[in-house]
Amino acid sequence: MEGGNSPNLQLQQLLVGTAAVSVQPHTEPFSYKENLIGALLAIFGHLVSSIALNLQKYSHVRLAGSKDPRAFLRSRACWGGVLLLLLGELGVFSSYAFAPLSLLVPLSAVSVLASAIIGIIFIKEKWKPKEFLRRYLLSFLGCGLAVVGTYLLVTFGPNSHEQMTAENITRHLVSWPFLLYMLVEIIAFCLLLYFYKERNANYLVVILLLVALLGSVTVVSAKAVAGMVLVSLQGQLQLDSPIFYIMLVCMVATAISQATFLAQASQLYDSAQIASLGHILCSAAAISAGATFYLDFMGEDVLHICMFALGCLIAFLGVFLITRNRKKPVPFEPYISMDAMPGMQNMHDKGTAVQPDLKASFSYGALENNDSLPELYGPATLPVVQEQHGPRGAPAPPYRVLEHSKRE
Repeated sequence: MEGGNSPNLQLQQLLVGTAAVSVQPHTEPFSYKENLIGALLAIFGHLVSSIALNLQKYSHVRLAGSKDPRAFLRSRACWGGVLLLLLGELGVFSSYAFAPLSLLVPLSAVSVLASAIIGIIFIKEKWKPKEFLRRYLLSFLGCGLAVVGTYLLVTFGPNSHEQMTAENITRHLVSWPFLLYMLVEIIAFCLLLYFYKERNANYLVVILLLVALLGSVTVVSAKAVAGMVLVSLQGQLQLDSPIFYIMLVCMVATAISQATFLAQASQLYDSAQIASLGHILCSAAAISAGATFYLDFMGEDVLHICMFALGCLIAFLGVFLITRNRKKPVPFEPYISMDAMPGMQNMHDKGTAVQPDLKASFSYGALENNDSLPELYGPATLPVVQEQHGPRGAPAPPYRVLEHSKRE
């Protein structure tokens, strides 16, 4: 039996060597510890970032009526939100150095979950218990599904680990699976960008697909940068390698491009739709990129992969339900439609021009018909009086004002 197993073992070693993968098996106990550290850092980062964004929103709302344009910059809540946001992003960035990318990316559902809980706790309206439950039933259900999905992600997430050295990252970068993946992604990105810019396809799916494709490159680069920093802190200097700065430039450039497309999407669509659909598309693209570049699911059995996929689907459904129940902002209209005014013709009535109704009054808009009012409420008249000269030749006033009285 030992002699029969040795050729299979040699074949496996040869396949692993040709793929240039130094992945540690998921049975080693310290890999679970690293997964737990990375997951906790990611959850902490997303939670703190959500609190920071809500704190900044509270500061904006509280200072909305201020005439001083710099009042927001002097607010303690504003700077507190900025510091918490930096702390949260640092936690998410640090988590990439410990856990696989496919495990960390879906955990961004924690930020949506935290925002929903903060919104429910600090709600200002007073609701009856039945109305409150009816209004926020989908949110409670979504929160429960998000928690269950997060638990499945952490429990059955990929457990493959390797040192983020410059040599390993370079081998992954020139491997044929990742090159093929990048070729397909570049072609898809160019086609979407063409339809978005040239054909004016301003659909939410198109914009968020552009964001997702850029985001997959961002998280792959961020994991490489964070891993090389951690290895350098452990004693093996990696910051002098060119691949470190290549990944750093890719991370910054794609992050800025994502922010640009997200800003354009926020001007056209509701933030709840962007949050739900963006989370699903970005997570799917990042998991695909992590599985292709870092081979996250190599050595995992079918049960773990299926349970991880189930956790992703449950978390996605929870995020969808949470964001679906948000209030849609009602845009303020600083004008009154002309066809809604009394005494005005309908502007859509047989294509006729909007003109005042001649059979009605001479007034526009919501003013009542004043043709039937008594004359005593009519406008004051200024009768012209002939010029009279006094005995000394001094001219008299050319006119005089007649005051109306009830007797007149």
